[in-house]
Amino acid sequence: MITFPNCKVNLGLRIVARRNDGFHDLETIFLPIPFEDCLEVERSKDSTTLTISGLPIEGAPDGNLCMKAYMLLKSKFDLPPVDIQLYKQIPTGAGLGGGSSDAAFMLKLLNDKFNLQLTTSELSDFASQLGSDCAFFILNKPCVGTGRGEVLDPVELPQLQGLSGVLVMPGIHISSAWAFQQITASAPTKNIREIIASPIENWRKELQNDFETPVFNIHPALKIIKEQLYASGALYASLSGSGSALYGVFRELPSITFQPGYLVKSFALLPKERE
Repeated sequence: MITFPNCKVNLGLRIVARRNDGFHDLETIFLPIPFEDCLEVERSKDSTTLTISGLPIEGAPDGNLCMKAYMLLKSKFDLPPVDIQLYKQIPTGAGLGGGSSDAAFMLKLLNDKFNLQLTTSELSDFASQLGSDCAFFILNKPCVGTGRGEVLDPVELPQLQGLSGVLVMPGIHISSAWAFQQITASAPTKNIREIIASPIENWRKELQNDFETPVFNIHPALKIIKEQLYASGALYASLSGSGSALYGVFRELPSITFQPGYLVKSFALLPKERE
């Protein structure tokens, strides 16, 4: 059985409080993007294995979120051993949630393949045990994210209908742990729902990603990408998550030339929802 885990971008990302458990409360809007990895699971005659191709991933296979997802369900269900094939296109450290998506889609794939009959709510609970934004990829539709990112409320974004996006991935790995250490939490002055309901032209001033300042300070080339997106007619442009990928929202796709080596993808902002 095969599936295609997609990535996400963040429309705004404010860090509103530091929690007693060491995590942070945040406020953001998660938006799924049709740029995908490929994940396949087959029964194995022997032990469970994970083979990764495409972009490299640091660390041992046992530490991969796909393997952790399998082991989490195996602790609750009598799962047979499987062979897992993961082809990576979504870069790590880019703020696109590729690893979280792989984990969530692994849960959904195992649920379907072995008829575990888990509900969406139950899958979301399992996903939340694997990572703060994993549960988003169970729903996989535009959502306001609060708490650690696991508290999700689907949101309509009609103003994005018919618009296009450009995603720029410069191949720079940003450590999430480092990025969060740079942030001083503060309550936003305006609710993200109010901001997102205003005309897109207003988002540039009000829809803020708190990670841009520290990330741009250490990687000024990323700030230049954002400036290029605006210079090419973007209605809104931003860093995604705490990573290095940037995106722009356009009425019409522009012709932009970026530095050689950057991976650039264009896409429809509100494609048909993926299950």
